[in-house]
Amino acid sequence: MDRKRVLMLFGGESSEHDVSVSSARNVYAAIDEMAFDVLPCYIDRHGKWWLLDDFEEYADTQNGSQLLPVLGSSGFVTIPDNKVIKVDVILPILHGRNGEDGSVQGMAQLLHIPIVGCDVTSSGIAMNKLATKEILQANNIAVIPYRVHRQYEPLPDFGKLTMQLGNPLFVKPARAGSSVGVSKVHSASELPAALEEAHRHDSIVLIEKAIVGQELEVAVLGTPPHHQVSGVGEIVPGAEFYTYDDKYSNSSTAEVRISASIDDATKEAIRQTTAKVFEVLDCKGLARVDYMLAADGTFYVMEVNTLPGFTNISMYPKLWRQEGINYPQLIEMLINDALANGTIEANV
Repeated sequence: MDRKRVLMLFGGESSEHDVSVSSARNVYAAIDEMAFDVLPCYIDRHGKWWLLDDFEEYADTQNGSQLLPVLGSSGFVTIPDNKVIKVDVILPILHGRNGEDGSVQGMAQLLHIPIVGCDVTSSGIAMNKLATKEILQANNIAVIPYRVHRQYEPLPDFGKLTMQLGNPLFVKPARAGSSVGVSKVHSASELPAALEEAHRHDSIVLIEKAIVGQELEVAVLGTPPHHQVSGVGEIVPGAEFYTYDDKYSNSSTAEVRISASIDDATKEAIRQTTAKVFEVLDCKGLARVDYMLAADGTFYVMEVNTLPGFTNISMYPKLWRQEGINYPQLIEMLINDALANGTIEANV
């Protein structure tokens, strides 16, 4: 059997670089080497692509080969040795900017290589929490109430914000993940610093109502109409909210519940909404949709993650394991989905 050659991208320029490395280490260990010829490609913090012989070489790229795309050719060339590298599919294990925002997906399209996951448009929309909210609202899907602050605008009035959204508030960058740049604001004195921190990561910032309730996550696998929706998992934060450290620190006390402690009717309603969100945003391959469930039973879409984490504590693979799909099977299904649903250019 001819093995498909998979270029696995990891690292990247975003603030979620280390999360990407952790996810990729797990994926690399899980891929069936009998079915796939995996080429690990480390993207350093400056955006250079390095072709590795072994995953752990990413720590020292001094003597490695850089990888450059040859557009329209389904392949790359290495420098300085000018070796031609052809691949069948790209597997991006990337998070944040220049990874899951459509950048790499656009390059794959220009290369004529199928890529695991969403295309340029849906990746860019889902990465932008403001655009996601606007599209979901237009399709009668509830999102967390919010206001927008742009970097050039004056400081908003805390009193007016709390009259509209309540107190406390969440302040977050519109285009970042893993809770990077997110602050919980309880008073007017805390608002300037929270906005400054969020604007370090994006020129557009969301100021959201703090929903008191349960944080839920649902996974989607496949491309419509052949996609499937997992059960509903629950995150019980160990901190005041689900911070970056709470997600990834070894000392985290956050609890991941594969089956949320909610009634079956609510679970099914959330699963149906998840399928609708996936279709409305024209997603492909995979996504994780996150919710807040309020005490009155109303659930709100919080965000859509088109390249969810694959770290040891990540919910996405755990939800599919609960459905009987183990880690190697999950990776194989994602790759095969991309091969079956690659761009028209890739299939010419």
